[in-house]
Amino acid sequence: MSADETLNALLPLFTRYYNVTTEGIEEPFDAEAVFESHNEQYYLVKAAKVADIDTKEYVFFAKRDNLSADDFAKLDKVAWERGTSRAKPGYNHKSTDVTLVIVANTIDDAAKNMIKKSRHYKSYKWGFYGWSIYRLVAIESSCGKAYYNHRGKSLKKLVGNIK
Repeated sequence: MSADETLNALLPLFTRYYNVTTEGIEEPFDAEAVFESHNEQYYLVKAAKVADIDTKEYVFFAKRDNLSADDFAKLDKVAWERGTSRAKPGYNHKSTDVTLVIVANTIDDAAKNMIKKSRHYKSYKWGFYGWSIYRLVAIESSCGKAYYNHRGKSLKKLVGNIK
């Protein structure tokens, strides 16, 4: 399977819960998906509001022929900065998560090692205003293997069926 075919098979899996956009996306990404959730909890009546919770997740998709260590470092940095810049910490902010999905025909060994070690975490006001975590999966479409960072392992069920 080529990188184009893999990405085209992957995007529909996100459309159930995410708003997926493939047009007008800023470089270096080819597609973007956004999930937003707002939850309110009350005690007996709406005037007695107990909690007001906002959760967001931004997923960035990148397609490459060959993923080198330098290219991965650039994608990693831009995805984290772009995703966390959209966070609006406040009393009702729970989390703004960032996910990077890279689809490449081949992945260099140095990039594979960097993928496994890539970790980002940010808390806002010591966690009282929420946090941001980073998930990462890189799919080598030529052999059908996927590489994850620590938090990205939760994506195994989703991308494991793409071959």
